[in-house]
Amino acid sequence: MTSIRKDISIDAPAGAVWNAVRDVGQIHTRFVPGFVTDTKLEDGARVVTFANGFVARELIVDLDDDARRLAYAVTGSALMSHHNASFEVIPESAERCRLVWIADFLPHEAAEPVGAMMAEGAAIMKATLGRKAG
Repeated sequence: MTSIRKDISIDAPAGAVWNAVRDVGQIHTRFVPGFVTDTKLEDGARVVTFANGFVARELIVDLDDDARRLAYAVTGSALMSHHNASFEVIPESAERCRLVWIADFLPHEAAEPVGAMMAEGAAIMKATLGRKAG
């Protein structure tokens, strides 16, 4: 299994960042606009359309407000036989936090395209969430 971890420092309060992360149906407007172009909610899942045309059905595994953690799994992907991921918002000060994004997936050959997408998404998250708080 391949794991990719992005540890993103954000100039925004943890509560504000978590509020955007936990809004699972609005990630295309509040969390990663431009990277994700549409989000449709289904029973217990969301269907996410990325700017590169990739569409993923993400099963919402856990949404923990106390831990500020969202876990999800991509189902039915032609690119990956297994994919689970999580976001966790960790306060660093009253006005700064870290967003930790971890994805575990198979096959190993998906590491390059998944890693590239995560790098792009992380940069957009940092810019979007920091700008909205400022």
